[in-house]
Amino acid sequence: MEWVRALRLLWRHGYFRRLMAVRIATQSCDGLLQVALASYVLFSPERQPDAASIAAVLAITLLPFSVLGPFVGVILDRWSRRQVLVVVDLIRAGLVLALAALVATGLRTGSIEALFYGGVLVAMSLNRFLLAALSAALPHTIEPTEYMVANSVVPTVGPAGALVGAAIGTLLRLVLGAQVPAFAADATLFIVASIGYVISACLALRIPRHRLGPDERGSSTAKDVIAGLVGALRHLKQRRPAGIGLITIGLQRLVFGVVTVATILVFRNYFHSVDDVNPAIADLGLFAVLTGAGFVIAAAVTPLITARLGVRAWMIIALLLSAVLQAFPGAIYTKITLMIAAFLLGVTAQSVKICVDTLVQAHVDDDVKGRAFVIYDMLFNVALVLAACITALIMPPDGRSVPILLGLATCYAVLGVGFLVLTRGMDLDAGTESMRAVITETEQPAGPDHRP
Repeated sequence: MEWVRALRLLWRHGYFRRLMAVRIATQSCDGLLQVALASYVLFSPERQPDAASIAAVLAITLLPFSVLGPFVGVILDRWSRRQVLVVVDLIRAGLVLALAALVATGLRTGSIEALFYGGVLVAMSLNRFLLAALSAALPHTIEPTEYMVANSVVPTVGPAGALVGAAIGTLLRLVLGAQVPAFAADATLFIVASIGYVISACLALRIPRHRLGPDERGSSTAKDVIAGLVGALRHLKQRRPAGIGLITIGLQRLVFGVVTVATILVFRNYFHSVDDVNPAIADLGLFAVLTGAGFVIAAAVTPLITARLGVRAWMIIALLLSAVLQAFPGAIYTKITLMIAAFLLGVTAQSVKICVDTLVQAHVDDDVKGRAFVIYDMLFNVALVLAACITALIMPPDGRSVPILLGLATCYAVLGVGFLVLTRGMDLDAGTESMRAVITETEQPAGPDHRP
């Protein structure tokens, strides 16, 4: 009930609703696109993927943005963020349609794959750019006291859209896979995603051009870009709650990424044979849905818990709880226990992310937010690629290793203790005032001045 009342606080903002429509549309397409990429790259009957191949794909798709991130971060603090949403989605629509044309040829030659991965490289880099723009734009649609509430709703609505897209993509792929060749089924998914990106761009046009910031705009030069990056890093160093939060989420995602890549290998190579494609896709689709369901639950409970315990306490609990869940049931290799662990670790992982989102939005000045959230996304990208590389070095080809997973559980515990020590004495609850007000109002006894 408290969460519903808190949601009403945000829903009264018209531009918040419009921004959420854009996020739902674009992240639904992202979910569908990821299913198409996974099907084409990882589930070819002729190939058995290993951690090294997954690491190579992640490096191709994520690292370029990590290099260009500081530069586009300055763009987000200079250019209309509404225009960024429109232009980026239209560009991605064209790129994904081109990918569909390449996949539809049915060829896997060196030149075709080079073009394909080049297109994926640009499309995925633009995806992170767009998500950073959405995060930087969010404070312009709500009140400053509503950051925690917003950071609970956004991770609910956005990933829920991605889950819907992934579910539709998985179902469509399974149905088409039984009717047409694999390459034709994959090409169809790319076409549907392309259409969705056009719809997302049209939804963004419903927001006035300058409504999403930045508040101050100026011209950018190469010198401005470097100075902007240095200034953003200096600002994060001064705003310790935000800086420590970003370091924590980067390390947490590194551990979470190793587990994720290992699980992909387990479902692809341990539970299924190389030519057992459709059952492997179905199992991994369920794994993704359960992880996403954990994200949704985290979005519902995190504002309530932080309103009572505080952001710092909940982050520490979530990290230490991750350590326990990674050991049991996370280190037991059955489909059921891995699915349970996926859901529970999804809850704790997303809880940490919601808290860090709030720390950045509440403690970073608006003229630096674009660069701060790009740095945030860079940490995500680098952590995931490093996780895949680490998995390639330490995990067997089928992804099964109980000692390694227990070691990862220890990493979660160390991270939780480290955050406890580094944030001792800090007030991390800025941006949660609205949620605490709702909790207080709900807990007040009914009386002459209080409606039941």
